[in-house]
Amino acid sequence: MFQGASAINLDAKGRMSIPAKHRDALAIQCEGRLTLTKHPDGCLLFFPRPVWESHRQQIAGWPMSARAWQRIFLGNAVDVELDSAGRVLISPELRNAVGLSREVMMIGMGSHFEIWDAAKLADKEQQAIDAGTPDVLSNFSF
Repeated sequence: MFQGASAINLDAKGRMSIPAKHRDALAIQCEGRLTLTKHPDGCLLFFPRPVWESHRQQIAGWPMSARAWQRIFLGNAVDVELDSAGRVLISPELRNAVGLSREVMMIGMGSHFEIWDAAKLADKEQQAIDAGTPDVLSNFSF
């Protein structure tokens, strides 16, 4: 299970260094083989390849009425691998599609990660707070 947030700077080539706490787990879980794809919320989804392969099969089986969503998820999917320095290259197409700048946030979401432009994530979180607690969380408490 991946959790926690990591502030990361993309290098000039668009490479992202994976934090050591996740790099070791990814090396064991999927031998550094990963998949990136676009999400309509404005972030990238970052999966260990075996987790993505399960999702890919489900998405490929969607009916024709969901073709546009298949294009979003499958049509933008890119397989990547950790390099010897523990980095992955985020293609210019994916960086541009979600507006990634130099400063990004890598958010652990259980089975995968979300990659956000840092400023965009801060805005999204503030919008969620401003909108108030959704009804589905009315009985939730820490």
